[in-house]
Amino acid sequence: REKYYGDPDFVHVPLNILLDKGYSAKRRKLIDPDHASMDLRLGNAASSRPRQENGNPNVFKGDTTHLDAVDQWGNMIAATPSGGWFASSPVITGLGFPLGSRMQMFSLDPDHANALMPGKRPRTTLTPSLVLRQGKPFMVFGTPGGDQQDQWTLQFFLNCVDFDMNMQAAVDAPTFHSSHFPASFYPHSASPGSLTVEGRVPETTISALREKGHDVQVAGDWNHGRVLGIRFDSGSGVISGVSTARLETGYAIGW
Repeated sequence: REKYYGDPDFVHVPLNILLDKGYSAKRRKLIDPDHASMDLRLGNAASSRPRQENGNPNVFKGDTTHLDAVDQWGNMIAATPSGGWFASSPVITGLGFPLGSRMQMFSLDPDHANALMPGKRPRTTLTPSLVLRQGKPFMVFGTPGGDQQDQWTLQFFLNCVDFDMNMQAAVDAPTFHSSHFPASFYPHSASPGSLTVEGRVPETTISALREKGHDVQVAGDWNHGRVLGIRFDSGSGVISGVSTARLETGYAIGW
């Protein structure tokens, strides 16, 4: 992400390589199951420490929302509105909407793929997801959570498709996330080796991770991930919705 993720109108993003199974296999070989790496290995670039830009970490932090919707015909949408935090984004008089705050995601390093330039779009963390099965829309899901969105939604999806959990079990399963890489939001801080897990993760697992060198932080039992999702069974027409109980901020409704 630190090397390639930028506005494709300004930088070359080699999707054919990044999505290639052979390239993924080469990257997978870099994983040492017995030792946590403290490096940030940027694709074909040499190993390096994550870069950090100095700034005030006490800036206002707002939050994102997420919604999914599916109708009786299987039309579906996932949306993750964000970027209009009122404390830092004044409402434009007469128009009724606030200025966005996404320019804080730009890097001030001119060699960075996401470097600040006139007319350039900043990268984003937003990850509304739509899954096709046999070419037809099957599931939508997403969550608020900044750089954790990709991590939490991937865990939910794998719980459903690889571990054969029902949607509620998949969303309720304990989550984890890493802050090893530079954060998308200003001041782009990084915590090499960091791994935050929910308190329901077994102590034996936490101890094993620490022995491998991970800097494990244990959060509350139900603190992370606010995944919502809906699945549509095209055969029966049944629509199934799910919401996490975390922070009591989401819900699923049908009519």
